[in-house]
Amino acid sequence: MKKKLVKELMVPLAEYATVSEDATLFETVIALEKAQEKFDKSRYRHRAVLIYDKNDNIVGKVSQLDVMRALEPKYEAMGIPGSLSRFGLTKRFQETMLEELRFWDKPMDDICRKAARIKVKEFMYTPGEGEYINEGVTLDRAINQLVMGHHQSLLVMKDDKIVGILRKTDVFMEIVRAMKACEL
Repeated sequence: MKKKLVKELMVPLAEYATVSEDATLFETVIALEKAQEKFDKSRYRHRAVLIYDKNDNIVGKVSQLDVMRALEPKYEAMGIPGSLSRFGLTKRFQETMLEELRFWDKPMDDICRKAARIKVKEFMYTPGEGEYINEGVTLDRAINQLVMGHHQSLLVMKDDKIVGILRKTDVFMEIVRAMKACEL
């Protein structure tokens, strides 16, 4: 069986939602919505927006979860990471925090003002070293990188330029296709 390469499964940058780091939260969610409308309906929809700087270099990413976090500034002020359950904090403890610290007390009441005011550069996620992969790398190596880093996606590089994104959902669907091709 021929080895699949990352470039065969990646979503090219031109097909992905992108906005400037100076875009507002509102502009970011609209860009995501428009990209989802145009995207191939047989594939999973986009769940993030890539962020570019004034030199058109991709410098960050904003997921749906990042948008929700941006609406409640108390998360940032407390330095709360992604999942508190990983640190042994129970669901009840997290509920107590919500009540005591008044998380999500009124963010939905003020959503329009926040969506127009918050700039994406204030809350975007900046990918780390392990979140980049070369387009010529085999799918086997990409799977290892996704699993070991617990990543939802990897930014695909050609030379020193980001040319696409390899999404975990697309890799998973390729794994499913390969399993179905087996004669078990």
